[in-house]
Amino acid sequence: MSRRVVVTGMGVVAPNANDVNGFELALRKGTSGIRANEAMAQAGFASRVAGVPQGVDAIADSYFDEGLLRSMNFSHRYAAIAALDAWRDAGLARPEPGDDAVDWNSGAVLGTGIGGMDTIAERVVPLTNAGKVRRLGSTAVEQVMASGISARISGLLALGNQVTTNSSACSTGTEAIAEGVERIRRGQATRMLCGGAEGACHHIWAGFDAMRVLSRSMNDAPERASRPMSASAGGFVASSGAGVLLVESLESALERGAHIRAEVLGCALNCGGHRAGGSMTAPNPEGVRRCIRDALRDAGIEPAQVGAINGHLTATGADPKEVASWSAALEVAPGDLPPITSTKSMIGHALGAAGAIESIACVLMLEGGFVHPSVNCEDVHPEIEPYAASIPHQLREIRDLEIVVKAGFGFGDVNACVVFRKWSGD
Repeated sequence: MSRRVVVTGMGVVAPNANDVNGFELALRKGTSGIRANEAMAQAGFASRVAGVPQGVDAIADSYFDEGLLRSMNFSHRYAAIAALDAWRDAGLARPEPGDDAVDWNSGAVLGTGIGGMDTIAERVVPLTNAGKVRRLGSTAVEQVMASGISARISGLLALGNQVTTNSSACSTGTEAIAEGVERIRRGQATRMLCGGAEGACHHIWAGFDAMRVLSRSMNDAPERASRPMSASAGGFVASSGAGVLLVESLESALERGAHIRAEVLGCALNCGGHRAGGSMTAPNPEGVRRCIRDALRDAGIEPAQVGAINGHLTATGADPKEVASWSAALEVAPGDLPPITSTKSMIGHALGAAGAIESIACVLMLEGGFVHPSVNCEDVHPEIEPYAASIPHQLREIRDLEIVVKAGFGFGDVNACVVFRKWSGD
């Protein structure tokens, strides 16, 4: 029998807040974390704005000793802070470094889209090209390997179950949650830390700027640059950060008296096969619709039960197609689509971390009975105009909100969808 899975802890490092309570407040107020980025300007980028978490070094200094800090790049620091916060939020204690006990029932699926690019660009390549390989130090490999973030967390928390790093482009963070949930459902783990991290580095964002998919028309107004579902959307805003959810079997959560934030009802993963319009950079609409429907089927709910949607919605030409796919998957006319919002409108696109940070937003909306605003889309895209009534431009209070669906659609035509339900104690 499949075990029920709940969310008992969350941790976030985002451009507009570095803790869950602050993140909820920023969501409610529609506070942007997008700022001018000097590194992008100096490198001659057309897009010169980005979402970069603030004050992270001070937090890291209070969490980790000097030796550990030297071996942690941006993605490691973001992931480790968010994971430790999620662990503590779940009422679990961080083990002492000298304690040899291993928690064989707890693991992690913590993904990244591009990983330790900052270390590669700023240290590995320059020092190697200069013939100074020995100056790289002994921690270069662990900082550049994709699995470095999950391995780092396993050491901090003595995790003995599966510990891995997934990478599926923009759907990475959402996929990580689905992977962890399935492991618990099968009885192979009691709890899993799931989510994603992406470092703040203009080298990570350079390729997207070259593709001309980054916002370039609002460099002088950073807070207005991320414009999902807008007619004047000019591309996504590069972003960074981390989001981690502690998912746990309901049995375990009840047994230890944990505070349950939400239940994960269902998940689905698929790929559009690069057919029918799908490609390395675009989704097959049928794959998107199937992923949403499969997640609802796995959750055991009907489309009419969906109370709100946290879309992928990046502020590119894919937005109108995505909204239409949501309408088709839920089998509703434009005027009947549930509220649909984009967290990226406030924080930009955090790539491998996006789905996890946005899933935290979903849980907060369920707990608080609201749908956060999707900012900067006062001029709704003409193809989305029939759905305009479903877009919350201001905070929308929905006290009886029960179901929120989160989806991510990534490069490579890969899709992930998770269904969250408000915890009511049943």
